[in-house]
Amino acid sequence: MPRNESIEQIINAAAERVVQRIVPAIQRALAEAQALGAAKTRPAARRSAGTQRGRPRGEMTRWVADNRARRVPIFVIEATGLDTKKKIVAKFGSNVTFEKGKPLPPALAPAANALKIEKARAAAAARVVARPQVVRKAAAAR
Repeated sequence: MPRNESIEQIINAAAERVVQRIVPAIQRALAEAQALGAAKTRPAARRSAGTQRGRPRGEMTRWVADNRARRVPIFVIEATGLDTKKKIVAKFGSNVTFEKGKPLPPALAPAANALKIEKARAAAAARVVARPQVVRKAAAAR
């Protein structure tokens, strides 16, 4: 290499040699991809994360009032007149199954229902923890 070439000229010459070797390979790869992609008219449109669903929701015909149950279906609300899972469990018991078009399951006896409500209240009262009173410095000085 002659000494009078600048660094920029040396880099440009090296880049030109690399480009001359790579361009034919890139053209071949594009031609192959285009030949394979001729069967596809266009790439599939990407969906946003908010629109993807596992499977379409159909009409619910069966519902079990268990720990995993989320929303109460409309057919259960219409059949029982109760709108929350808590009310339904209090009246019919847990793990009771409701099916659309079939009669309601038997309700719990009033004594059993009252016992269940009393147990729930006792459990809720047991969860309440008394906290010590907080004394602030300004209030303690008075």
